[in-house]
Amino acid sequence: MPTAAEKMPPTAVRYVEGDATAPGGPGTKIIAHCCNNVGVWGAGFVMALSRRWDRPEGEYRAWAERHGAGFQALLGAMQLVPVESDVIVANIIGQSGVVGRMAKGKIPVRYEAIAKGFGFIAQYAKDHPEKTVSVHMPRIGCALAGGSWAQIEPLIDRAFVTNNIPVTVYDWPGGTFNP
Repeated sequence: MPTAAEKMPPTAVRYVEGDATAPGGPGTKIIAHCCNNVGVWGAGFVMALSRRWDRPEGEYRAWAERHGAGFQALLGAMQLVPVESDVIVANIIGQSGVVGRMAKGKIPVRYEAIAKGFGFIAQYAKDHPEKTVSVHMPRIGCALAGGSWAQIEPLIDRAFVTNNIPVTVYDWPGGTFNP
């Protein structure tokens, strides 16, 4: 017999203008974002995270250091970093390299890696049914990583919407992204 959650229609992604580092709502809020697999932290959304909390950058850099050259093989891996009693940052290794170090015409985003990271977050929500878990993010993978939102949005639907996990996508006022 289906549970009440299984009978409910899937939730829709909510789009808002605002700051993804200040998520609202009840329960545990997971802020998902895209990191590279070369240990570089210093541009894009990560700067907003670093202005708010030290721990996501520190944990990411320590993770990269522990793995050395093997860090490049961690595409799709994800690291959950608690930053407040009800806020967790999800460092998803969703891009291979960084802009400026890529061959001409190549973009760093790796959609399958982002999908895998989203899957880990969805599993976390399923493993913690006692918590209300929601996911918050900028238009992940669509700025410096060079991705297309038209390819990211279905990944969100597959991982979160179909599992009734609320998602809020934040557009920075005046910001730009790849449609």
